[in-house]
Amino acid sequence: MNYILYDGTVRESLLPFTFTRPVADIRIGILTIREKWEKYLNTTTTTVTEDYLSDKYPLVELDENVLINASFLPNAELVEMVESLQQYEAIFQGEEVIAFFSLGDQEVDFSEYKSIEFSGELIRVENTWDIFSKNAQALQADFDFLTEGRISAPISSTNSLINPENIFLEVGASVEYSILNASEGPIYIGKDAEVWEGSLIRGAFALCDNAVVKMGAKIYGATTVGPYGKVCGEISNSVIFGYSSKGHEGYLGNAVLGEWCNIGADSNNSNLKNNYAKVRLWNYATEKFEQTGLQFCGLMMGDHSKTAINTMFNTGTVIGVNVNIYVPGFPRNFIPSFSWGGASGFSTYMPVKAFDAAKVMMARRGVTFDEKEANILNHVFELTKKWRKY
Repeated sequence: MNYILYDGTVRESLLPFTFTRPVADIRIGILTIREKWEKYLNTTTTTVTEDYLSDKYPLVELDENVLINASFLPNAELVEMVESLQQYEAIFQGEEVIAFFSLGDQEVDFSEYKSIEFSGELIRVENTWDIFSKNAQALQADFDFLTEGRISAPISSTNSLINPENIFLEVGASVEYSILNASEGPIYIGKDAEVWEGSLIRGAFALCDNAVVKMGAKIYGATTVGPYGKVCGEISNSVIFGYSSKGHEGYLGNAVLGEWCNIGADSNNSNLKNNYAKVRLWNYATEKFEQTGLQFCGLMMGDHSKTAINTMFNTGTVIGVNVNIYVPGFPRNFIPSFSWGGASGFSTYMPVKAFDAAKVMMARRGVTFDEKEANILNHVFELTKKWRKY
């Protein structure tokens, strides 16, 4: 069967992260949503997403297809139902379509479909803050799935371990002279990942392949550091997609960072308002700040954004794609994509300069900044012009 992941109705609610990727390529738990589905289904998937993303994330449509709403995370029960779908059948949860069978040239009319209700528990990513607030559930599910029937690589005797049966190291992972406490959630250390000396880690925690925790880090769950990420300082309940660095002291809490971000030394975000009120976040769809219902909510930062040393962020700050913040003080709570400056004001960060920085940063990790990436970011630059008032 040909499986296709589609963005569904939540894409705008997941900006700025979906400016540069389909919903399926959001990381939550250990794996991206696409990686979860592909491992459960034991096959590759393609994507229905925005036209400007389709060169990098193409669609392959065959005579028979099953389309899956990428905002829903898989579990064994749901996957069994998806694999069993026949023509003119669709799986629903309430009013939301989870998956449906489609012929290549078929006009889909759900009134003609047999509706199959999924009544079990599912994790769904509908808003940016779901990525960190539901990370504990997703991380536990991924940990159980990835480690079932497997034995961890040996853990060095230099470490102090609490609840070691809930700690798993992949081949090539290295952890030395650190404290790992998995009593509140699992700890997963990916292939060739490293935890340097003196780190204090409390689960749930995932360090993905080739990522690094630097000396003396203090990390508590549920936190995910994506592939090739580098972290240090204090981190709480945050998700870092991959290839991003928070390599020095400073606090990151209840936050989500996209790919190719860099947080300068001694930068901090607030995750709690002084009056303990519920936090509002900028919503791209409504173009205003909307209630999250959360008391703790920190920083949302899109791909390729960076801060200078000693940068400070207010509770509930949303930063777009390719933002460079270097002016001292607290910048405002919403910073549009391709902005350059800080608390004293911003100017437009022109793509040619942003791309020069991206090329150098990506080359350091052995990744080429190619025409597909440039085309996506140029499109984001045009899409986000209306929010730049400078």
